[in-house]
Amino acid sequence: MSKLLHINTSVRSNGSISRQMTTEFLNKWQASHAGDTATTLDLAATPVPHLTEQMMGAFFTPADQRSAEQAQTIALSDRLVAQVKEADIIVIGSPMYNFGISSTLKAWVDHVARAGVTFQYTANGPVGMLQGKKVYVFTSRGGVYSEGPAAAMDFQESYLRAVLGFIGITDVTFIHSEGVAMGEEAVAKAIAGSRQAIGELVTA
Repeated sequence: MSKLLHINTSVRSNGSISRQMTTEFLNKWQASHAGDTATTLDLAATPVPHLTEQMMGAFFTPADQRSAEQAQTIALSDRLVAQVKEADIIVIGSPMYNFGISSTLKAWVDHVARAGVTFQYTANGPVGMLQGKKVYVFTSRGGVYSEGPAAAMDFQESYLRAVLGFIGITDVTFIHSEGVAMGEEAVAKAIAGSRQAIGELVTA
């Protein structure tokens, strides 16, 4: 049995393609993987706070030296890290905003990418500590960024691959719903392509 962590980041509660695709994926996955459980984290409905000077100070204070106030300051971060550590599979819904990820997803990254907790510095460079996990990222993009001239502006996939890899998660699959701002036909084509990918991933 696997534990799934489902993370939604779209600011849209209705009409969100990334939400639609992650939900369809989870429904199909659980239908064919009896016993697997999923926890949902909605970063738009319940955003995590951006980093503060107090948080950074607490992060870099050894655990046995933190004050009660510092421990409380990073309690949420500790819970978010625990969720990731417990998950075998992470499913992320990530719309592209201004060529990158949402600020809420970036804030989540800042809470879980922690030196000495999810990665460590060694004599041979940084090493991620969260190996052995699988991530599926369902994006929605108004234009087409996986190829062509706009590919140079895709800071969404490149960033997520880099930061997830930095904490040890290198098995990452992206399912892009692209061109969704190019009319109804383009939306239908994008959704159909993502649904086909979901069917292939679930039965693989």
